[in-house]
Amino acid sequence: MNQHKTVPTHTPYDGSSRLFSIGLKPLDPAGWIEVDDHLLPYLAEKRRLYADIPERVFVEEDGTRDAQREVLDLLVEHLPAHFPQTHRRSGEGVELVGAAGKQDSGFGAGGFKDAPLIAASLLVQEDLILMRRDDSGWRLVAGSLCFPSSWSLIEKFGRPLQEIHAPVPGFGPGTRPAELINRMFDGLQGQAVERYNWSIQSDNALYHPLSDIQRIDRATNRPSRFPDGDINAHAFIRVERQTLRKLPASRDILFTIRIHLDPLRVLAGHPDRAALATSFAAQLEALDLAQLDYKGMTSDRDRLVAVLNNMASDA
Repeated sequence: MNQHKTVPTHTPYDGSSRLFSIGLKPLDPAGWIEVDDHLLPYLAEKRRLYADIPERVFVEEDGTRDAQREVLDLLVEHLPAHFPQTHRRSGEGVELVGAAGKQDSGFGAGGFKDAPLIAASLLVQEDLILMRRDDSGWRLVAGSLCFPSSWSLIEKFGRPLQEIHAPVPGFGPGTRPAELINRMFDGLQGQAVERYNWSIQSDNALYHPLSDIQRIDRATNRPSRFPDGDINAHAFIRVERQTLRKLPASRDILFTIRIHLDPLRVLAGHPDRAALATSFAAQLEALDLAQLDYKGMTSDRDRLVAVLNNMASDA
C-alpha cells in the first residue's frame, strides 16, 4: 500500500505520546473519524482481505449484532455530516462518492457478509473493535481488524483486556496499568477519548499480523528487520490513532484503530525535522530491552537512532 504524503499526518514521536503509557486524551466528537486521499485504496485492501482471509480479519460472538448495528448507525449519521465530499446519504445508508458501483465484501453464502460491523468497516479507514463487560472484565466480542499492528485478532477474540495486553511489558494481569485501563473503560461515558501508538516496520503493508508464537520467536532470536538494506530507504513509520467511545444503547465500547504509514525518509522534508528526529531518537534510546523485544527493534535500534541523528544534524 503506497503512501504519497509530503509530511506525516501525525507525529506522536515528538514527545506528545509516549510508548508503553496509557496516554488517553479527550477527543472532539467532530474529529472522531479521519478521512484522507487514501480512503478508497484502504477500502479496496479491506475487501481483498475479506475475500481472501475472512476468518482472520473478522470475528463476532452471538448476541453482538445489535451493538454492531449501533456502530453502523453512528457512522451513517456522522460521515455525511462531516465528510460530504466522500460520503453521502443514500436511502437509510451511506454511499461513497467516487466509488465504482457497489463493492462486495467477498464473503460467501453463510459467512459474515450480513454483519453490520462489516458494512461499517467498509465506510471508513479505521478498524473497528467491540469490547463488552462481563465478570471477567472487558472482553473483545466482535471486530473487523484488517490492519493489525503485530497482533492476531483470532488469538485475542473473546479474551479480557488484561489477557489481551499480557505480552505488553508492564501491562499484564495484575499490573497497575492493567487495573487503570479497566477502570477507565468502566468510567467511560459520553466523552470519546484518543491515544497514539507507533512502531517501525520494513515495508508498507497495512496487514501486519503477528501471532504470540511469532512474537516469542522474534524476541528470542532478535532478527534485524533490515539485514540486506538501508534503513533510511526501507523503514516505514507506522502510527496508530486509537479512539474509544461507549455506545449509548448497548454500553459496549467501540475501539477504533486508524493506521498511518509513512516512509522514514519523509521526515527529512518536514519543517520541524530536527526536533522530530531528535525526539524520535531519544524515545528509541529510552526503551529497555523488554520493550525493544516487544517492538521488534532490538537489533535495529542503534542504526535507527544513527539515521535519525544524521537527519537532525543535516537540518
